[in-house]
This record gives sequence, structure tokens and C-alpha cells, in this order.
Amino acid sequence: HTRFRNVTGVQTCALPISGGILTLAGLVLSTPRLQRVTDPDRALSLIVNRTMDLDYAIAQTPFWEHLLYDATTGWTDDQAEAIEWYEELAGESGEPQSLLCLAVLEGEAGRLDRVTAEIEGWEQMPEPFPVYARLLDAAYLDHAPMGSDEARALRDDLEEAIPSGWFADRLALSLATRAGDRAWLAEVQRGLSERGGDLLRRARLLLGLDLVLMLLGVALAVLVLIRPQSPGETWGVGRAAVPPPWSGSAGATVLLRGGALWVGLLIAILSFGPTSFRILAMPVTYLPLLLMARRDLMEPAGLGLREGIGWTPRPDRWGRCWRLVAVVSATGLLGEWLVTMITRPMGLSSHWTEGFDEALAWGDWPELLTSLVETIVFAPVFEEIVFRGLFFATLRRRFGFVASALISASVFSVAHGYGLLGFISVLWSGLLWAWVYERSGSVMPGILAHMVNNAVVCLSIILFMR
Repeated sequence: HTRFRNVTGVQTCALPISGGILTLAGLVLSTPRLQRVTDPDRALSLIVNRTMDLDYAIAQTPFWEHLLYDATTGWTDDQAEAIEWYEELAGESGEPQSLLCLAVLEGEAGRLDRVTAEIEGWEQMPEPFPVYARLLDAAYLDHAPMGSDEARALRDDLEEAIPSGWFADRLALSLATRAGDRAWLAEVQRGLSERGGDLLRRARLLLGLDLVLMLLGVALAVLVLIRPQSPGETWGVGRAAVPPPWSGSAGATVLLRGGALWVGLLIAILSFGPTSFRILAMPVTYLPLLLMARRDLMEPAGLGLREGIGWTPRPDRWGRCWRLVAVVSATGLLGEWLVTMITRPMGLSSHWTEGFDEALAWGDWPELLTSLVETIVFAPVFEEIVFRGLFFATLRRRFGFVASALISASVFSVAHGYGLLGFISVLWSGLLWAWVYERSGSVMPGILAHMVNNAVVCLSIILFMR
């Protein structure tokens, strides 16, 4: 009878909790992608400007370095992807500069029939479209000799109408070449090189960090595995038991009630809460579930919440904990690299709005710090406790490791609301963090690895966007 209650309890737990999270994810996914960003025109302009500047700089690097970037990031046609994104934006936004950016990308890609059609339509529209039409015509269609007066007038129009950056420089390169103005051409190329060189230095820093993490993790994994120890002795860090001491029915009840409160509080905060409350949203929404877990799951087993999830590693196991963090972080990076290498030739890529954080890209210092604390501190702590320490552990009362890890990691991935590539990436991380929780008996290695993962993502956005 007890075994039957445990089995059915876990199954009834998995369905409602998964359903609630899937409902939330559905609300996110049903929101048009461009509406997930407050200022999509500014955001996409920033992303494409920085991407094209970096591509220009990478093209100037030695052949071996060029190959290294291709091998580590996966090949993609950034220009074609940018055109697709701007076409999508053009269908939603009437922002003149976004339409011009699309036309410049089409001109650079040799789609001159599209550029011609846009010029013909823009000549009859109010400013600034006639200015845009003159610039596009002179840069991509009109091949007659250009006099110095005409070149000076076009340069003035360009500087007044278009903010500095890759789009303005591509037009300037074409105009300076047509005018035979070597000084202007050298000035534009110098600007491209300076901006691209700065981004290239940041890319090298990030690539070096990733490679160091991967090499360190691989080396530690080899070192640990070649030592003749039992699996528990090799990986053990905390005292949490997997499967846990609470019954499946008890775990199902706590997760069902706490999960319902979590979903309700989260929807309320997202719908009605002030922006300044954002930093407290995650602790507030998860707190009822954690309090119920301590009262109904841990205390009947004679445990506190800290002991039940292995919050604190044993005093002599902190070194082992950090080795596990390095191993799991390296494995996560290697897995994401393999996913990129496999999916990019198939034409699969993430949409630019996924993971884009406006606070990290251009927010003021309070907004930036709020986003960093939420992403690097609160998300790893609460998500690992709930998804691995409670949800995955309760599933282990009924299922084997593979099924439990897949179910919990899948729900965790769907909750992020990403597309296919993002889902696979988060799924891979969730599987790794479930493995390290089961092997170590502590949520701390998963929390720290989760923090490293999120910190690298935040660092990449800050380095390339701010």
C-alpha cells in the first residue's frame, strides 16, 4: 500500500506541477518575440552593429585565429540572419532607421532589386525617407562619377541622418570609394578597425575564459577518475539522500501546493508588481514552497532544510565540491559547443530576443546590479533547490536516474520559454545538475556550477553590448 501511494504520488505530482509550469511557459511563448523586449529597434540595432563590427575584425585576423573562432562558435551567415531579423522587425515597426538598416543589409548582400524598390517608394514619402533614398542610390545604384560637392553634401546628410556605427560606415565606404576620397575612406576604415579591435579583444578574453574552464574541468575529471575510489567516495560532498527520505505522496503534495502558490505569485508579480520589486520576485515566489518542504518533508524525517538538500558540504569536502563545479561547468560548455556545431550547419539558431537583457545591455547601475543579482545569485540558488533538491529528488522515489533527470530537466527547460536551440542548451545543463546532485548528495555543486554558467552569459552580454 505504501509503495502504491509513493508511485501514484510522484506521478500525480509530476503532471500538475509540469502543467502549471507549462502554462506559464505557454504565456511567455504566446507573447510575440519582439514584445518581449521593451525597445526592439534599439536592441536589434545594437546587436547587429556589434556583430558586424566583430565579424569585420575577425576577418582581419590570421588564418589560424579565424579558424579558431569558426570552430568554437559554429559557422553562421550573420548578414543573412540579420536580414531575417530586420524583415521581422519591419513587419512590426515603422521606425525609419530600422527600415534603413534593412535596406543597407540588402545592399551589402547584393539584393539591388529590393534596394531599388525601396528607393522608388521612399522618394515620395516625408523626411527622412528622401534623404535615405539619396544615400542608398548613391551608395549602391548610381555608378556615375561623383564630384566633390556632391560627396560633401552626401557626407553631411549621412552624418545628420544616421547614428555612427556599422550601418553608417558601410554607406560611407561605398560613397567614399565612388568619390575617390582617400582621406574619407581611410577615416571610415580606421573607425571600423578601432571598434572591431575593441570587440575582438573582448571576444579573446571570453574565449580564453571558456577554454580555461574546459581544460581545467577535463583535467580534474581525468585526475579524479584515475584514482582507485568508489563512486560515493569520489564524488560525495553532502549528506542528502537520493532517493530522499520523504515519501512520494508527501513530496507530491508539497510540490503541488507550493508549485501552485509559486505560479500564482509569479503571475501576480509579473502582472501587477512594480519594477522596483523585481529583485525580490524570485525569493518571494519560492519561499512558500521552501517553508512547506521544511515542515512537511524534512522535519518528519528529523532533518532541517539545509540537511535535507545537502546545502552545506561536509567541512573536509569543499575542495571536492569545487572540483565538481569545474568538471560540470566544463562539461556544460563542451556540450553547448557540440550542440552549436551540430545545429548551425542545419540552419538552426536562437532568436536574438532569447536571453537579451536590456538592463545588462544599457541599464543604469541600479538596473544592472539588480539583473546580476537576480541572474547570478537568486536564480541558481532557488532553481537548484526546487528543481533538483525537491522535484528531481521526489521523482527518484519512482523512476530511475535517467527518467527523473529527463523529466525535471525538460520542465526546467520549457519554463525558460526559449526556442529549440535554447531548450536543448538548458536541458543539457539541467541533466548535468541533476547528475551532480545525485552523485554529490548536495545542491551546492549544482548551485555554484549554475552560477558560473549564468555569470559567463551575463559577462558575454556586458562585454559585447555595453
